[in-house]
Amino acid sequence: MAEVKDIERPLGQGLKKASPPARRRFGAAAVAATVAALAVVGVSGTIALREKPFRNPGAEAVSTPEVVSRAPEQAATPAAKPEPAPGGGGGAKIIKVPKQEEDAVQPGGAIVIRDPSTIGQDLRVAHLPDRALIEDSPTGPLPIRGADGRRPFDVYARPWSGARGARVAIVIGGLAVSQTGTQAAIARLPAEVTLAFASQGNSIGRWMQQARNKGHEIVMQVPMEPFDYPNVNPGRNTLTVDAGAEENLENLRWVLSRTTNYTAVMNYMGARFSADRAAMGPVMAELGKRGLGYLDDGSSARSVAPELALQDGVPLAVADAAIDAEQERGAILKKLDQLEATARARGFAIGMGSAFAVTVDAVATWVNEARKRGIEIVPISAVASDPEKG
Repeated sequence: MAEVKDIERPLGQGLKKASPPARRRFGAAAVAATVAALAVVGVSGTIALREKPFRNPGAEAVSTPEVVSRAPEQAATPAAKPEPAPGGGGGAKIIKVPKQEEDAVQPGGAIVIRDPSTIGQDLRVAHLPDRALIEDSPTGPLPIRGADGRRPFDVYARPWSGARGARVAIVIGGLAVSQTGTQAAIARLPAEVTLAFASQGNSIGRWMQQARNKGHEIVMQVPMEPFDYPNVNPGRNTLTVDAGAEENLENLRWVLSRTTNYTAVMNYMGARFSADRAAMGPVMAELGKRGLGYLDDGSSARSVAPELALQDGVPLAVADAAIDAEQERGAILKKLDQLEATARARGFAIGMGSAFAVTVDAVATWVNEARKRGIEIVPISAVASDPEKG
């Protein structure tokens, strides 16, 4: 049969090309599969051999914050490592301060190192007395300076911003006299309000713990002789002009031992006693020795407390006004507005009140509104004049 030439074949009926051998197709697929499998095994092995899986990323290194110096010439000198305070009081702490009154202010806050004597108690344990600041006595624990020089006035002080703006301190007294009134005052008043406990009250230790747990700074009220005594009588253990210094100090120590964790004492009545240098002198010296402050309610222009406080190194605060002499909400709010005006003009103001329901209600309302107007409500320790700090 004659060979048919390709050009003579009908269109589309050409010879099929020979298929490659099956062995060659299988070999190419096998090579591709093997390469893919090896790649998967390699990646899996790499992940498995890592020190930490992807789901546990390594922690980022955190640099130590720079310590802000108060004086320019100290900027190049590294800060010395603070030593722990004796007596288990804890060493210096690094704390963030949003604002400072001195030239250490930095935008957004600053990191400063403070001496232990200027660091207040952690608010989480503010209801617990610092054993280094307690002297045992037959009537109960007495406040005392620590062996390292720390004072109850500093340790039990409530922290505040340290800013230069207008500040108002409000002190509500008479706590522990009425259980209902005390409970309401602790629960309703903002933590920045200072609470004063009457030494004649009941369960003062329990109320103190509740107040401190809520963040309040507290002071102790000391009954002192008013004019017309004993017709007007502050109660038992009253300090009197006619009593000797030793008797008055014994009564004072009984008052001081009623509870712990307070920064200062304040007079309860006492217009006559606070005007007598011979009677008031030993009391102020005792407070200076124990590291306590003194709050004068401002009711007597004849009080010698400011002069004696400076002499004995006692932190002193003097109230500007009684806010609830008239127990009516509108009148109380008006007095509080006057304190605000004083604070804007002078920098700070101090108001006194009692734990009446109308007072507590008015103060709670006013404080929330005053904050919005740029007024800082501060504890009494923040506005006291302290001779030891210049």
